[in-house]
This record gives sequence, C-alpha cells and structure tokens, in this order.
Amino acid sequence: MKDIDDTKQPLLEHLIELRRRLLWCLATLVLAFFVCFHYAHAIFAVLVQPLVHAGQGKLIYTDVFEAFFTQVKVAVFAALMLSFPVIAIQLWRFVAPGLYAKEKNAFLPFLLATPLFFAAGASFAYFLAMPWALHFLLSYQGNVGGIEQEALPGVGNYLNFVTHFLFGFGAAFLLPILLMILERAGIVTREQLARSRRYAIVAAAVVAGVLTPPDAVSMLLLMVPLDGLYEFAILAVRITHWRAARKAARSGVSMSTIVAEPQTEGGPEAPPGGGRVGGSGPI
Repeated sequence: MKDIDDTKQPLLEHLIELRRRLLWCLATLVLAFFVCFHYAHAIFAVLVQPLVHAGQGKLIYTDVFEAFFTQVKVAVFAALMLSFPVIAIQLWRFVAPGLYAKEKNAFLPFLLATPLFFAAGASFAYFLAMPWALHFLLSYQGNVGGIEQEALPGVGNYLNFVTHFLFGFGAAFLLPILLMILERAGIVTREQLARSRRYAIVAAAVVAGVLTPPDAVSMLLLMVPLDGLYEFAILAVRITHWRAARKAARSGVSMSTIVAEPQTEGGPEAPPGGGRVGGSGPI
C-alpha cells in the first residue's frame, strides 16, 4: 500500500476538484439555510432563553425590516453551525490525498476534535457566560435621580450579542487544538509554551476584548477560560510526549530482547570477528 497518493494531476484538474468541493459546501450551506429559515422562530426562541432567565420579558424593534432581517441572520447563523461538519469533510477530502499516511493520522484527531471543542465553547457561553453577563448588564435598571431607567433591547442588537458570545467562545475553545498543531509541526515547543505564560495572559485579554461585547464582565468570562485552556494545552502536549516516550521505550526493550535471544541451531553463535561489526578476526 502506498504511503501517499502520488498520481500526478495538472493544475486544471486540481482547480476542478477544488470547485467541486466548494460547490458541495455551498449547496449544503444553502440547503441548511432554507431549512433553518423555516424554523427561525423556534431557533430564536432558544437563543432568547438566557435573556428570559435574566428577568427580561420584552424585545423591541424600531426598524420596519429589523425583525425580518433578524430572522434571516438567525437562519444564516444556524446554517453555518449545521453545515460545518460537511464543510470540514469536503476540505479534508481535498487536502488528504496530498498528505502522507503519518500526516493523516496526526491531523485527523485534531479535525475530529474541532467541532467538539467548538460545541463545548458555545455551550459554556450559552449556559454560563451569557446568563452571568445578562444579569450584570440588566442590573442597571431602576430609578436613577427620579427617572426610571429600563432596558429595552432590540432584536437585532440582542442577536449580535448572542452570536458574538457563541462564536467568540466557540473559537476561543479551539486554542488547545491550535497550540498542539503548532507544537506537532515544530513551530513551537513545550518549553516555549511554558515560558510564555505571561504573554499568553496578555494575549487572552486582547482576544477577549475583540471577541466579546465591550464590557468587563464578558471579557473576564472569556479571559479566565482562555488561560485555563492554555494550561490544558501545555498539559496535553506533555502527556503526548510522555506517551510517545513510553512507546519508544517499549519498542527499545522489545528490540533488545530480540537481539539478546540465542541464535537458532543452524546459525552461528556470533558474527565473524568475535562480534565486532566489520571485523574479520581477533584484534
């Protein structure tokens, strides 16, 4: 069995193959969009549950088309989520023929783990981060100097808030996979990751400021998990090296055992020259 698909193809065939994969991705995305558009109200009803649990019972829209375009955005958002596995598979089928078997075995676990880590980040945002952030942000309602201050979030603004949280936390939870790929490729080492903790904290603060709404609570809710995920990546790299070392040690023991076994009856007890490699007689 060949380690790599070494069939030569002209550039035009590669472009045709790329177009075919992209058309599959586009068709999947369009189909998922129409399905999700049909269920956009039900999907949005799920997305507003953190707001309901925070005590807010009203959403408004001030633009005539705002409610309709919000429904379209909900459909696009859900379609991207649903079609991601198909898009990832199509990209993998385009790239995989150019990889060696060892490279495929090394990269495939990261590809399979990507949707799981993204879903874990989105779930963390939906069930923990968003309720905490909404409770804090809605706590500013009340009487201020004799004037009643009331939160009346718009449907478009709230949808942007939700998508920022879900996509931001989902992408942030891919940090361990990114660091392990960089380490596997030799771009960074375990020691460099361990020495760069202080810079990682600053980078986590910057990423949290970009991916979350502009308030301190949201930033902290993403910054703290990012620091924890960085430590998790270092631990995962360390475990990977430890398992590789154990495997190499077991292989070494088995090889030495094979070498130390006595020769069969028909073979010589030692190579010519008393066991010296390349020798032909006594010293």
